Amino acid sequence: MKYNVEVMESAHDFICSLSPKLRAKALRAIELLQEFGFKLCEPHSKTLVGTGGLKELRVKVGTDICRIFYFHHKNTLYVVTSGYIKKEMETDQGEIEKAQKLRKRFIEEMTQ
Repeated sequence: MKYNVEVMESAHDFICSLSPKLRAKALRAIELLQEFGFKLCEPHSKTLVGTGGLKELRVKVGTDICRIFYFHHKNTLYVVTSGYIKKEMETDQGEIEKAQKLRKRFIEEMTQ
């Protein structure tokens, strides 16, 4: 089954800013999300506890690591909100808050 994946502008801009190898892996992670949806699990995807359903695609090339946030919205739609280059062991709380705001904005626009 194919799942629909919508990439918000902020996520698109982030992905385009990545190095070619990291960008290719990020796009492959999105393809995996499109193919497997909720069945996509670690090491490719992880649910972020305490975020109301926000998840992250986990992308790594050598020592370069990035996280791309997404959420499930209605039936077969997944929405990719944003991403960042990971430099610390823990996921950046500011980046999680940014992704949560983007999710909220998306849902508000869909209900108007």
